[in-house]
Amino acid sequence: MTTQHIFDKALALHHSDIRVGHFTGTTSPDYWNMVGPFGGTTAAVVLQSVLRHPDLLGAPIALTVNYAAAIEAGAFDVQATAVRTNRSTQHWTVQITQAGASGAPQVTTTATVVTAARRETWSTNDLPMPLVPGPEQTERMTIGPKGVAWIGQYDMRPVRGSIPTQWDGGGEHSETMLWLRDADPRPLDFPALASMSDMFYPRVWLRRAKPVPAGTVSITTYFHADASHLAEVGCGYLLGRAVGQQFQNGFFDQSAQLWSQAGALLATSNQIVYFKE
Repeated sequence: MTTQHIFDKALALHHSDIRVGHFTGTTSPDYWNMVGPFGGTTAAVVLQSVLRHPDLLGAPIALTVNYAAAIEAGAFDVQATAVRTNRSTQHWTVQITQAGASGAPQVTTTATVVTAARRETWSTNDLPMPLVPGPEQTERMTIGPKGVAWIGQYDMRPVRGSIPTQWDGGGEHSETMLWLRDADPRPLDFPALASMSDMFYPRVWLRRAKPVPAGTVSITTYFHADASHLAEVGCGYLLGRAVGQQFQNGFFDQSAQLWSQAGALLATSNQIVYFKE
């Protein structure tokens, strides 16, 4: 028998009989963050609901997730709705809700997804993978904040911009580069790629060398890979790069890129993050 991967357990959704595209799921303690599930896992659940929908057209090209409130431990509901289907693209809205104190559903997450039937065309890459030491030459990160379970589910090997060891306010840049993959190797797919796009700790921590409270408000991930690219990666490492761009009045944005070891740009993302003084 094959044991189900821990990530697949976290993404397990059950299609209900209420309406098409309505799913139920349960949070995973294995991917818990400080006050709720790891945001990357939530993004993966959103995408999974679309990929499981019987009316799906094509594969994902864009995913935007807005974190309205922390998901509490326990059951939740997901509704994925195809709002427009064209010849090559399909547009989706997704909501995650949980029962509030009164028992009425409360929205925790809103999202949009665009899927598409890709066709072979002229292609090029104007964002080549940086030249860095390989994962076998880079030491695995073994530390992480207490109570943050999800970090242990990934094999992360920082090349540059690791979490500061001294919180002295002396940060000089916001760039991190690292190799990453599931700690328990798992073939790469779109939900995993969505999750890994949100794996970088808040850039304000690195730029300031100060661990201020921070949390993602909204993240958009663009998928440049198709099924064949994912198959080529298999269980291999990805090279991730993240950098902050503007820090101002309680919010900052950060961009990220993920390449395969072969140098294929698989996904890019941008997010807006809240931080508190």
